[in-house]
Amino acid sequence: MKRRVLFYPKMALTGIRKNLRTYGPYLLTCVIMVMMYYIFNYLKDSPQVTVMKGGDILQSMLLMGSWVFTLFAAIFLFYTNSFLIRNRKKEFGLYNILGMDKKNIARILLWECLIMAAISFAGGLFCGILFSKLAQIWIAYVMNDVADMRFQIETGALTQTLAIFAVIFILILLHALWQVGRSKPVDLLHSAAVGEKPPKANWILALLGAAVLAAAYYIAVTIQDPLGALLAFFVAVGMVILATYLLFIAGSVVFCRLLQKNRRYYYKANHFISVSSMAYRMKRNGAGLASICILSTSVMVMLSCVFCCYIGNEDRLYGRYPRQLEFCVYSFDGAEYQARLDAVEEVLAAHSLAAENVQDWRYLSFGGYFDGDQVILDQNKLDMTQSHAVITLNSVKDVYFVPLEDYNRLTGQNETLADNEVLLYAARQSYNYDTITIEGMETRTVKKQMEKFVDNGNEAANITSSLYLVVPDLTDIEEADAAQRKIYEKWYSSPRHMYGFDTLADEEEQQALAREIEAKFALLAEEGKTSADCRFDSRARERDGFYALYGSMFVLGILLGIIFIAATVL
Repeated sequence: MKRRVLFYPKMALTGIRKNLRTYGPYLLTCVIMVMMYYIFNYLKDSPQVTVMKGGDILQSMLLMGSWVFTLFAAIFLFYTNSFLIRNRKKEFGLYNILGMDKKNIARILLWECLIMAAISFAGGLFCGILFSKLAQIWIAYVMNDVADMRFQIETGALTQTLAIFAVIFILILLHALWQVGRSKPVDLLHSAAVGEKPPKANWILALLGAAVLAAAYYIAVTIQDPLGALLAFFVAVGMVILATYLLFIAGSVVFCRLLQKNRRYYYKANHFISVSSMAYRMKRNGAGLASICILSTSVMVMLSCVFCCYIGNEDRLYGRYPRQLEFCVYSFDGAEYQARLDAVEEVLAAHSLAAENVQDWRYLSFGGYFDGDQVILDQNKLDMTQSHAVITLNSVKDVYFVPLEDYNRLTGQNETLADNEVLLYAARQSYNYDTITIEGMETRTVKKQMEKFVDNGNEAANITSSLYLVVPDLTDIEEADAAQRKIYEKWYSSPRHMYGFDTLADEEEQQALAREIEAKFALLAEEGKTSADCRFDSRARERDGFYALYGSMFVLGILLGIIFIAATVL
């Protein structure tokens, strides 16, 4: 009885050992998947990560990443196990002919699944628990924080990992049983030969793949507008993935057929054998090679993107906040502005500091649809333009109106403008017209296009492209304000008065200054001395948020990169 009980586990172990060349990488990948999933959930649930600077942002990113990881792990392990079972079908067919029925084979598969699950859980959870603290220390370094050195095991992450991968292994077992159960013994014996017929050259699919790939690269090379790039990204990625599969599956066969038609090349001993063999097998193996290509490319693109984002943190921070401290009054009312300026100077005087590198300017900005030299504000009029231009989200841009007085003060220049003239600066775009007409306003002549404008943080904050118009005086801005208020009604944009400055204070004192200035602003509002909205920014205070956001992306990219690399190797 004991021998009968141990018969099936022994058969399962023998099957795994004999097929270790294919089962070994599969088991290693399962161990890595379990390990990475535990680390994901450990970091997502750990209270030690929560209290880090930006820990809440990181854990939100990891939550999204864990869902992506779960889906990828389920699909990938399911697909890979199907390949392993396909290679074992001949062996199962031989068992069937020697007297084993489908129930006996099912027991062997059950024990194989249990053994592989046990190895995966034991190895994966051991490595996950072992490296979880190292991952936490690394995250603390990335987030510019200090790690808590206490070691702990997150039971929630442990149970969730066991539950998710138990479901995955059960689904894998059911699919394996279904694959073997629906096959006849003869089919199982001859399964190794399935798919070995030489495929026909499908010129339509090959040419379609080349055309789709060329179109995707054209989109990637020609797109310049950030909003357009964001919208086109997923389309281009989908096109590249589709084209890669078409070219590997159909294009490779077409290429082999072209080589076979070249008699001078094909009818040589080394070429004849290799080209013939490749033509036989590319239809079945093309999908796997395409998957390797896509996964490896995903790893390179993802890691390079998150790495560049992370190492560019300081440049991005200074681009978004060019001054240490800055306030913005949503009004051109001089009293509103002066009350806040007096409060700022009072706080600086209390710290024996002075405002340096001051940036003081006024502007009005609102969005519109660009059609040539026309800026359309009323969306109901967009259909009128369809006959000569296609209005898309790429056409949405922000227009900034800046008085000439403020521009000359900021830049130290002495420009002059006639009544209907403007100076123009096109940020992240080109403007190829001599005039510009904004709905509700008279046409303006572009006297000169500026090569650059004052660093103000708006370009780093906005995803849309911007057009800066320097106008003769505030009367032009009032005209623009009236035009946009008439069309946008309650959604109008208020005029703004910006004041930014630097100090000799270190970062800790800058944060203290920010708290005191905000308290002063709140007191002014309570006393009724100010009523307009006001935004206050501090570079030192926003630094943690920047490192949290881009550090989270960096951590998530590295973790997913490890998973994709494991999948690529397998």
